[in-house]
Amino acid sequence: MNLYNVPQKTWVRLEEDQQGPPVSSNFKLGDEIFFDHLDGMYSFCKDKQGNVVHLPAWSEVTPLT
Repeated sequence: MNLYNVPQKTWVRLEEDQQGPPVSSNFKLGDEIFFDHLDGMYSFCKDKQGNVVHLPAWSEVTPLT
């Protein structure tokens, strides 16, 4: 499922390696990220350490319950 189809405020697991916007971290298959909301082409998310990350809206993810 693409991130843009996931409800806001949901933990997700990445289903593919993904690169964020310039000067941001890269993300790896299996990373778990808290998806807060979309902000244009990218999202406002946090990793398990509480760092802000910006996944692309088209990222393939699996929502976690």
